[in-house]
Amino acid sequence: MRLRGKVVLVTGAAGGIGHAVSTLFAKEGATVFASDLAAPKKPHADGVEVMTLDVTSESGWAETVDTVVRKSGRLDVLINNAGIIAYEPLHELGMKAWERMIAVDQTGVFLGMREVVRIMRKQKSGSIVNISSIWGSAAVAGAHSYHAAKGAVRNMSKNAAMTYVGDGIRVNSVHPGFIHTPLTDAQAADLNETVIASTPMKRGGQPIEIAYGCLFLASDEASYVTGAELVIDGGYLAQ
Repeated sequence: MRLRGKVVLVTGAAGGIGHAVSTLFAKEGATVFASDLAAPKKPHADGVEVMTLDVTSESGWAETVDTVVRKSGRLDVLINNAGIIAYEPLHELGMKAWERMIAVDQTGVFLGMREVVRIMRKQKSGSIVNISSIWGSAAVAGAHSYHAAKGAVRNMSKNAAMTYVGDGIRVNSVHPGFIHTPLTDAQAADLNETVIASTPMKRGGQPIEIAYGCLFLASDEASYVTGAELVIDGGYLAQ
């Protein structure tokens, strides 16, 4: 019961990493609000309330956070997990595709942090975990907009950590390597095989392996951890 009594909001929780985080956190004693635009791909654990949230919507964020606080009286943890991925190289990247990536993967994180910080500052406590990527710290050919957004999430997290450390708010980023999720399942098989072959552990990760990293950062066990990057990638970035 490492999160007993804590109120948690998770984005992108219909499947993959977000679903694993929501389920694990509920089992660890948290009251979990699992948000997404899509319906859950499988049932959530007891103690999880499903909500609809478009992370690109300023008003949507305000309404969601207000609802969580109205129902639970507080908000202790935000897991900013919602995201999309695309692989266009710079010279083929159109404005609509660029703006969509930035809206979901970067602006969504900004809006979420901004909205929960106003609550956490009053509480003088809180933990924000932003899901970045190994592509927020290193690059491959193509995927220009994804690299841009995830790199921004990395430094946005550090900025917020330094800005609100005096308010008792911790902000950290998690950097998954290749993880088996509905998002990666929809990619070309040869692309997935290439990344896995380049991973020292020679396998893809499971969503629960990211969820356990988020659990540590969300819990009071990480009381001395802020502005950190937790890499969970099978050794990829160590090469």
